[in-house]
Amino acid sequence: MTDDAPEILRYAAFAIRPEGGNPAGVVLDATGLTEERMLAVAAEVGYSETAFLTPGDARDTYRVRYFSPLTEVPFCGHATVASAVALADRIGPGRFVFSTAAGDVPVEVERGADGLRATLTSVEPKVEEVPAADVEEALALLGWAAADLDPAFPPRIGYAGARHLVLAAGTRARLARLDYDFDGLAAFMRARDLVTLQLVWREAAEVFHVRDPFPVGGVVEDPATGAAAAAFGAYLRELGAVTAPTVLTLHQGEDLGRPGVLRVELRAEDSRVRVSGTAVAIP
Repeated sequence: MTDDAPEILRYAAFAIRPEGGNPAGVVLDATGLTEERMLAVAAEVGYSETAFLTPGDARDTYRVRYFSPLTEVPFCGHATVASAVALADRIGPGRFVFSTAAGDVPVEVERGADGLRATLTSVEPKVEEVPAADVEEALALLGWAAADLDPAFPPRIGYAGARHLVLAAGTRARLARLDYDFDGLAAFMRARDLVTLQLVWREAAEVFHVRDPFPVGGVVEDPATGAAAAAFGAYLRELGAVTAPTVLTLHQGEDLGRPGVLRVELRAEDSRVRVSGTAVAIP
């Protein structure tokens, strides 16, 4: 690797085919790269996030920074899964620890029937209420009405490494229609330190469909969002909508033509959230 020309890998996370899930850039050795250069590389790659890894002091530990084309984010789930699988492709499956701006994130990679699967364990999550005025403004920017929401899932901000506003649609048709005020929503989110909106619809007790507008990163919609999935798991547990231990299935990217599947595990003895998915190299 040179400072001017780092090796950039490309992986699709939460997918078993390169055309599915969420593509991420991965730089396995970002030693010597400045913040400005990382941002420039992320902009050149053009994906919602690119991860930059620097080997840590201990074995199988890495310092990781995540950049969208416009800004750095504290944590990114799909780029974490992509990076862990990229490492496993080179040195074999195992356990890695990623030191991120949000905290240390352990990631375990195993080989299964669908290829390499990475499972990340989130930092300590938290959930907070949202002022009614903020909900009203977010809905207006989305072009939603209050009647479009599912009253069983009140708006909240979930955090498991990054902040996400959770809004639940009452119907799949409402979720499928996404046409929002890009600049307005970006300003709204920056003012509240939000990374995405987590728009969800419940298909069954443990099955959800989700979409994530990401204008603060310069992207209309993130195709598969591991950090938001972790935050959503914490939200459901806090709300009492599910009881641990349980495993949730989140379908994302279908409306973009990039279907992905995220597995969210909640354990009774651990408040952290585990998110897992496969990843494959993009030729």
